[in-house]
Amino acid sequence: MELVRLRKEDIKEFKQLIIDAFQYGYESVYGKSEEQILPENDIDNDLNNKNSYAYEMIENNQIVGGVVVTINKETNYNHLDFLFVKVGVQSKGIGQSIWKHIEELYPNTEIWETCTPYFDKRNIHFYVNRLGFHIVEYFNEKHPDPNMQLDCYKEDDGMFKFEKVMKK
Repeated sequence: MELVRLRKEDIKEFKQLIIDAFQYGYESVYGKSEEQILPENDIDNDLNNKNSYAYEMIENNQIVGGVVVTINKETNYNHLDFLFVKVGVQSKGIGQSIWKHIEELYPNTEIWETCTPYFDKRNIHFYVNRLGFHIVEYFNEKHPDPNMQLDCYKEDDGMFKFEKVMKK
């Protein structure tokens, strides 16, 4: 497997694989949904951010996962925007391998930050038990994320904020 910068010719497939992965995570908890859980516009916003970097994990000339990170070179407080593994090839160490490469690519990072929905136990397990992140905040209707719209919280919805402090 090799982690490479997202190639222009792979953007469409890359975005669809992220959408599919997020849809699968949601539907594995709540059942089939006609609603698209992750709007393509959210992915586009991150991909078009001048401080964001996207990578695809390639195995046998196929995208098996990927990641989008936002890097702040002034503070070294960086953000994991999206990390996904292609539906059907999860639980094979691909996500951990992607993250290991990201940490190697950005050794000056002091803190990594990310968020994931409260319902996604698989992601929570992955970030806390596999990658060493810690839950530092729980955003919900009564304690909203100041960076999100208030109407994004439905009954019982919420997001965990994670941080990983890197050792120097």
